[in-house]
Amino acid sequence: MTELQEFPQDWQRALVIVAHPDDPEYGQGAAVAEWIAQGKEVHYLLATHGEAGIAGLVPELSGPLRAVEQRRACNQVGVNELTMLHYPDGRIQEGPGLRLDFARHIRRVKPELVLTLNHRDQWGPGRWNSADHRAVGRTVLDAASDADNDWIFPELLEEGLRRHKVRWVAISSPQPTHAQTVSSASIEKAVASLAEHKEYLRALSDEAVEIQARRQIEMVTEGGAVAFELYG
Repeated sequence: MTELQEFPQDWQRALVIVAHPDDPEYGQGAAVAEWIAQGKEVHYLLATHGEAGIAGLVPELSGPLRAVEQRRACNQVGVNELTMLHYPDGRIQEGPGLRLDFARHIRRVKPELVLTLNHRDQWGPGRWNSADHRAVGRTVLDAASDADNDWIFPELLEEGLRRHKVRWVAISSPQPTHAQTVSSASIEKAVASLAEHKEYLRALSDEAVEIQARRQIEMVTEGGAVAFELYG
């Protein structure tokens, strides 16, 4: 395996764009906690409320519940800015509307770094990626470019949102290129953050929520770092 490069540090503001509640916590939470502890600013944008994510719980109840769990998860790592859009969970489609909404938020936040989930078909052999993750990940890559073009979505100029250039897009990917070192304190914050998705995790397994959360975070922070595929 190729040795991973050090993740760039010369930035101040990041925007995480993902599909569902819990998506930031499953792979990026420890890195987010590390950056915020360093004084950096991290915003979250979620395309859905995750209303189709809890078996046996109707979307009308699941969506609001998962939004509350996501806010609590943000608090554990220090994220203050959370925005949730209203795309249908499980049925997100690539297209100009989604690109426009992402580009609009990029121009509002003005991040140097944008992060998202794996945009590829698979996580690895025999591990198919979800439709929402694929659609959001690919759209984020397009929207980062759209945000720096005056003429693709001219309505954004009419809204007073000037073009903004993103320096990097980082992806929680099966093909990483860079690694962000994280402290034990950041790892513990990430475990607590994922564990805030209590009802979601309880629906996945009879195993205790805290055990599920710790196993996942220990897997993605093995070696004391979080890995990303970096574009830019």
